Amino acid sequence: MSLQEVSGPGEGPYGVAIADGDVWTTLVHAGAVVQVSAGVRYELGSAESRPMVITAATDGGGWFTRNGDDQVGRIDASGNVSQIAVAGAPYGICVGPDNALWCTLMSTDQIARITGSGEVTVFPIGVDGAFPAMITATDELWFTLNQGNAIGRMTTAGEVTTYRLPTEGAGPVGISAGPSAVWFVEIMADQAGRITADGKISEFALPAGSKPHAVVATADGGCWITLWGSGSLARLDASGAVVSVHPLGEESEPHGLAVDSDGSVWVALENGSLAHIHAGE
Repeated sequence: MSLQEVSGPGEGPYGVAIADGDVWTTLVHAGAVVQVSAGVRYELGSAESRPMVITAATDGGGWFTRNGDDQVGRIDASGNVSQIAVAGAPYGICVGPDNALWCTLMSTDQIARITGSGEVTVFPIGVDGAFPAMITATDELWFTLNQGNAIGRMTTAGEVTTYRLPTEGAGPVGISAGPSAVWFVEIMADQAGRITADGKISEFALPAGSKPHAVVATADGGCWITLWGSGSLARLDASGAVVSVHPLGEESEPHGLAVDSDGSVWVALENGSLAHIHAGE
C-alpha cells in the first residue's frame, strides 16, 4: 500500500473516481476537487459547497455533488469547471442506463435526472424522511434509504419499488451494482448486504465497530468496502465472506473508493491522503 497526500489537515478527501486513467477526489471541507494524477487542484469558490460524491463522466473528467449549496458540479477533461442548480442537498451520483446523470436529493426524498444539456427532472421516492444516500445503476437505478432502512429501485421513468431491510436501524449508505447482484453496506449494523434482481436480500456480518461506509462491486461477484470506524478496507468474495482486511492507519477515516482498471483500489482518507492498495496486496 502507498499513500499520496492530496490536501492539508482538515480538508477531508471524501469521494473518489477514475476517469480515463485520471484519479479524482473531492475535498468536502475545503470546497475543492483534486485531479490527483495530474496534481491539479480546482477551487470551487466556497468551502460551504461541500463537494462529496464524484463519478466519472463518459467523456472524461467528473461530475460531483455539492451537498452544501445545492449544485451538481462538473470538471471536464480540459479542466473547465461548471455547475447546475439541483435543490435538495444532492449527495449520491451515478451515470444511469440512459447515459443521463442521476443523483439523490437527501433533504427532499427525491431522485434527480440531469441531461448533458443541464435539464433537471425530479422524481419522488414515495417515502418521507428516508434520506436517500448513495445510488448505482444496472438497467435501473438502485439507492439506499439511510433513514428509511430500505433499498430503493427506480426505473428511468420514475417508478419506484422499495425493499425493507431485515435488520432494523441498519442505516444503509454505500451501494454498488455488481455482475449478478447489487451490494450495499449498513453503517449502523456493521453489515454488508446484497440484493438480487428479484428483491432477495442477504446480509453479512463485518467486524464489530467497523461502520462500513462505501462499497464498490467487483467483476468476480465480490466487493471492496471501506470500514470507516476501524480505519481499514475489506475485501469480500461472492459468497459474502471477508477474504482480506487492509489497515489504513489510525484516525484515517476512509470514505469513498474506486477500483482502477489494473485491479488496484484508491481510497479517500479524511486525514488528507489517498491510499492506493495495489493489485495482489
